[in-house]
Amino acid sequence: MTAAARPFSRGWLLASCVPTLLVLGMAFSVPRSPQPAAAAPEPAPAMAGMAGMAGMVPAPAAAQAAVPARGLASEQDGYRLALETTTAPVRFTITGPDGAPVTDLTVHQTKRLHFYAIRTDLTGFQHLHPEQAPDGSWTADLAPLDPGSWRLYADFIPNTGPHSPEYVLSRTVTVPGQAAPVPLPAPAERTTVDGYTVTLHAQPMAGAHQLTASFEQDGRPVTDLQPYLDSYAHLSAFHEGDQALAHLHPANAVTGGDGGPTLTFQAMLPEPGEWRVFLQFRTAGHVHTAELTLRVA
Repeated sequence: MTAAARPFSRGWLLASCVPTLLVLGMAFSVPRSPQPAAAAPEPAPAMAGMAGMAGMVPAPAAAQAAVPARGLASEQDGYRLALETTTAPVRFTITGPDGAPVTDLTVHQTKRLHFYAIRTDLTGFQHLHPEQAPDGSWTADLAPLDPGSWRLYADFIPNTGPHSPEYVLSRTVTVPGQAAPVPLPAPAERTTVDGYTVTLHAQPMAGAHQLTASFEQDGRPVTDLQPYLDSYAHLSAFHEGDQALAHLHPANAVTGGDGGPTLTFQAMLPEPGEWRVFLQFRTAGHVHTAELTLRVA
């Protein structure tokens, strides 16, 4: 996992929340944001004593520096993600160019900060919204992690002006123990979760394209999707091999608890290969997570 990370600007971000409806199947080209060089990431500290993460140690420094794209560096433009030793939930701090903890963040998708975890084999997905303490540190209540190598991501927008870029910083950590890697499931357009059938309709290629998701329950279209993070769904996708992160939001306007049965996404998956998709949606106050593998040409 190498190279410099790119800053996330809300105008360029993988589907962001811009309500643009596209013609199904139409491919188009979206210019990429400038890519300033990122500062070299620093190794994460050991994390000892956490339930399910006892003895967690940082990945080698070389792995931390191997960051080709999208949320794969621990430092960008002077903003740095530092994991702290803890005996319970994950505690971390984001410092700014002045070295002080960043406390003034813009609310985006109804939260000040989004936190993700994924294992190298793209299992164990978690998406949380930590709380910040008065000293500027954050606490993420991660569920126990299985042995193996994990990447932890922090997604935030500093409140530095009307066009502040969005950043995704990450650290890799190793949970000791006998790891049992899970093969990536074959690409599929349909999956089921909690009695719901979710189908992705796409002919994806690297770059921008349209993707739609349809929802059914017991053979009937679902029309009671509730708002989740200011939209009717949240789609996180991780690239096999380097764990590059993309997160997408449907263009459908949110009018209440009547979303569905089809949502349209402006998707931008920048690299070809296999992507593991986690599509989260809410019904009756409960968030469901549908998982499937998408192949990008």
